[in-house]
Amino acid sequence: MCKPQWKHDCPDAATIPFAILSNRSTQETNMNHTSRLHNFAKRGALVGATALALALPSLPSVAAAPAHQGGKHSEQTAVTATTRFVEANGIRFAYRRFGKPGKLPLVFNQHFSGNLDNWDPAVLDGLAKEREIIIFDNAGIGASTGEVPNTFAGMAKNAEAFIDALGLKKVDLLGFSIGGMVAQQITLDRPELIDTLILVGSAPRNMDAGDGKGHVTPETSAVFGAQYNPPENMWLKVFFTDSEKSQAAGREFLKRYASRTKNRDLPPNEEVVPAQVAAIAEWGDQPGERFAYLKDIKQPTLVVSGTHDVIVYTVNSLYLAQNLPNAKLVLYPDANHGSWYQYHNEFVAEANRFLD
Repeated sequence: MCKPQWKHDCPDAATIPFAILSNRSTQETNMNHTSRLHNFAKRGALVGATALALALPSLPSVAAAPAHQGGKHSEQTAVTATTRFVEANGIRFAYRRFGKPGKLPLVFNQHFSGNLDNWDPAVLDGLAKEREIIIFDNAGIGASTGEVPNTFAGMAKNAEAFIDALGLKKVDLLGFSIGGMVAQQITLDRPELIDTLILVGSAPRNMDAGDGKGHVTPETSAVFGAQYNPPENMWLKVFFTDSEKSQAAGREFLKRYASRTKNRDLPPNEEVVPAQVAAIAEWGDQPGERFAYLKDIKQPTLVVSGTHDVIVYTVNSLYLAQNLPNAKLVLYPDANHGSWYQYHNEFVAEANRFLD
């Protein structure tokens, strides 16, 4: 029986076979769990992650600039920010850094299969008016070299090496979706490094995912397994509800999403999503007392979700808020996984207040 994401019924999703992400044949329905996860990666998520690249095939690839060169951080925006590179642990990390200096920089950890271009410029630019922000491709993502680890612990170690390579001794940290899982691990590994934490559409270890295989919700399987025309319309289902108001907000998001037309990041390669799927499965199947580890995250934490998140069920944000010692929960109405993109002005104001 499908578990609700926030006392929200999902009887149709509960009946969706995980093999919907392949060709929906009888043979595929009987595939073992590992094969299903592989098909999820190959057919569904990878197609979705490269949707914008397919829609805009003529865009030039990322242009390299050494670390700390280019225009002044305060003069750049999400659309114009220079892509820089820094090396650590044998990995060449791609990143963009811009915004108003003076406060602790805010380091972003990206969602499933996302790269530097998958952030909402409205959120980035809104936050950058008050502080420096740093977005980066973790190892093996986009223009960064290296391999994608198959655990969030491994991804966290790489992110920590990236932050250290920038010479930063203290930062604020934001994680969206699986990026929030990586952010939790970073905070556990290096509590002295993190001042304040923001978790958007994320989940604790041993999260609720309904009847989904590998701790991926059935709705996620359905959304990533469908066909879209144009392909970037997939994000209307991933991030927004079916209501007229939410879909209208989604269409505005897509305009912002495509607004960077020069020096875009590289799309994910075929190795990215299988590793991330494996990391989700591992995060969702942890030994020991459920949620006990959250007591060790002492930092002030802003937990954000939509009331109808079917990608990472809303109830997982409640678990975070209930078990983190110093957490505040914000829920946006009629909102799915991209709640902070739908309510970007409200989120920016809330996040700036919280970080200050």
